Amino acid sequence: MAQVEATTQREIAAGPDEVFDALADYSGTRAELLPAHFSEYEVREGGDGEGTVVHWRLQATSKRVRDCLLDVTEPADGELVEKDRNSSMVTTWRVTPGSEEKMARVTVTSVWNGAGGIGGFFERTFAPKGLARIYDEVLERLAAKMEQGG
Repeated sequence: MAQVEATTQREIAAGPDEVFDALADYSGTRAELLPAHFSEYEVREGGDGEGTVVHWRLQATSKRVRDCLLDVTEPADGELVEKDRNSSMVTTWRVTPGSEEKMARVTVTSVWNGAGGIGGFFERTFAPKGLARIYDEVLERLAAKMEQGG
């Protein structure tokens, strides 16, 4: 089993602290950012960053649906880590200063243990691109929200 990784990033016209706070707001802002690939969104514990437990179903393709139950931690400043209790998937959100003042760079990286054999080949080839597109849509929605004043 090889590890599979999907990464996407975007610069957003807002301060890093404001962007991080919006991403960490699982009980409010985060649900507003999710595209149609996500369903059954529910905060089960907490709701603001560290200590949050959140559930959703992620439909990556027409046939592939992941039931995700995520534990959220904040291991470093500007970093949210979502560990799925139902799989090996770990998604890390990093918010750092952008290329200009009052800009934030958000990088989203998901890693998981891929399947073996021919199925694993296709997963390693296509899944990262598909997941990156999904998270790019989340970041696009985040940018629009932040640029409209939160």
